[in-house]
Amino acid sequence: MIGTIQKSLNHLLRSLFVGVALIHGPLGRAPIIPPTNSPSGGVGSLEDTKEHTTNEIARVSATLLLTRDDPFEVLMVRRNSSGTFASSLVFPGGAIEQSDASDSWSAFVGDFDDYDPDERALRIGVLRETWEETSILVGANSSGTAAAGILTGLDFRGFVEKSGIRLRLDAVVPFGHWVTPVIVSRRFDTRFYLARMPAGQVAVADGSETVGVEWVSPAAAVGAAKSGEWPIIFPTLMNLDRLAESPDTDAALAAALARPLVTVQPVMEIQPDGSQVITIPAEAGYSVTRFTA
Repeated sequence: MIGTIQKSLNHLLRSLFVGVALIHGPLGRAPIIPPTNSPSGGVGSLEDTKEHTTNEIARVSATLLLTRDDPFEVLMVRRNSSGTFASSLVFPGGAIEQSDASDSWSAFVGDFDDYDPDERALRIGVLRETWEETSILVGANSSGTAAAGILTGLDFRGFVEKSGIRLRLDAVVPFGHWVTPVIVSRRFDTRFYLARMPAGQVAVADGSETVGVEWVSPAAAVGAAKSGEWPIIFPTLMNLDRLAESPDTDAALAAALARPLVTVQPVMEIQPDGSQVITIPAEAGYSVTRFTA
């Protein structure tokens, strides 16, 4: 009986969370920031044994909610048609790389010393991933510099250096922090950031990881996900729903700055009737804290 329940839970968890592997970058990238490896959060009445946890260390990653106004929309990218969650709409982002933590970035980041090394690497990483996947350069000291940037053949660091750009990491604001449950085999420790779409730039898919870019209303995206029209995993859906609470970018940024950043590591439970329930901490400030699958 325990084995049957565990298999059911694992299937549910994969469908809700494993897609982060595609949303937040390839599995081969190693994190450079000490990852979260929290203790198990109990599964119903099951005993907390190694059977219900994994030894997988959560890979550190970051993703960006990039918004524009009139109307209020967020940028999402469409993944290619191969692999899991093929053709899904997701936020640009990916795993943090060793190069994102290099001290040599100090020559190209105006507010380099304003952040500790971990936070600095996260912000540099999310700027890099967004540029790689969409050609949008957030935090630059000039407009239009990233037009067709992904077509130059340069990597992010090379592009920034050649263009004479000096980045500002305060262009992105913390929006959420989600950690995949410990009983999922592929785990991610993901920071969500929010930023305003820079003027004079146009989003372009890289043609590899992403095959299209779309500006969507946050509320419309939530509706499409709930109706089953768009396959969107739970953490992405919850952050879309949070974004939909604001009428425009200014309000969303103000709300994010005022809100404490609470780590969300969902807890899975089996109810007496056999239903599966996901709960997240109320203090994280999301509109839903209990989700029945």
